[in-house]
Amino acid sequence: MGRPADPSRQEGEHVSTADPAPDAKPSGFGRGSGDDGKSDPFEAPEIAGETTRLPLWRRKPLLIAGFVILTAFVLLAVFGPLFVSDPRVTDTANTYEAPSPDHWFGTDKFGRDVFARAVHAARLDITIGIVIAMAAMVVGSTIGVVSGYFGGWVDEGLMRITDVVLAFPGFVLALILVAAIGNTIPNVIIAVTIAYIPYFIRLTRAQVLSERELEYVDGAKLAGNGRWRIAFRHVLPNSMGPSVVQAALVAGWAILTVAGLAFLGVGIRPPTAEWGVMVAEGAPDIMTGQWWTALFAGGMIVLAAMAFQFIGDDLGAEGV
Repeated sequence: MGRPADPSRQEGEHVSTADPAPDAKPSGFGRGSGDDGKSDPFEAPEIAGETTRLPLWRRKPLLIAGFVILTAFVLLAVFGPLFVSDPRVTDTANTYEAPSPDHWFGTDKFGRDVFARAVHAARLDITIGIVIAMAAMVVGSTIGVVSGYFGGWVDEGLMRITDVVLAFPGFVLALILVAAIGNTIPNVIIAVTIAYIPYFIRLTRAQVLSERELEYVDGAKLAGNGRWRIAFRHVLPNSMGPSVVQAALVAGWAILTVAGLAFLGVGIRPPTAEWGVMVAEGAPDIMTGQWWTALFAGGMIVLAAMAFQFIGDDLGAEGV
């Protein structure tokens, strides 16, 4: 006779075919859990939605930095001139004074207070940068929507003119125009604006070419709207996002261009308090040790351009 089966062994080897309990999970199920249900130190934890819970200054540090710097410049430009001396006042008895409590940024070769000149220059340069950016955006976007929406010979003619203008670097074109029409402040603004208009024409046209194929344009046509009304009332507003980003960038470029023209002696002229003029006048003094006459103005140019660049880059990354 065979040996009787061990009941306990039979029970231990029996495989249950019953369904698992509803709350039961396979071993190792879930992110961050090991076979024993403990946290796995080598696996990333669940972070869904964590980014949106971060404060704005941690999610967009460059955007916040840009707005903070730009706000500081705007406040300085608006209220600063009320608390500083006349930037044109000279004091030959106090020339080339180093930075001190009496003269925060020192004085130049004429005894003029460098801080007072830098503050007044902030009002001029920030205003010029914003005006150029807004004017170039308005004119360029208008031409771009006409070219992109109407197409045909209108588009062909406008694009060939734009190509000719774009053949010149923006700074070189502004330099040529200023030399031709004069270097007064209004003429400098006009010249630099013309140099940056083609960027907005190309950008807006490309956006309009995609917008005009969307269903809302067909709906506007069926509603009886004319071509001009559709172009400017419906298509243009929906195509302005990239242009707004470009305007932020152009404002910074315009400040650099205006300062560069002044530095070369073909832009805004002395004794106007302008950052480029201050750098041009103070550059020779660096070799003789009076570094402050150009350094602070140059630093303000860099900070202002950097602020607009930060804002434009971050808005562009968000797909505004």
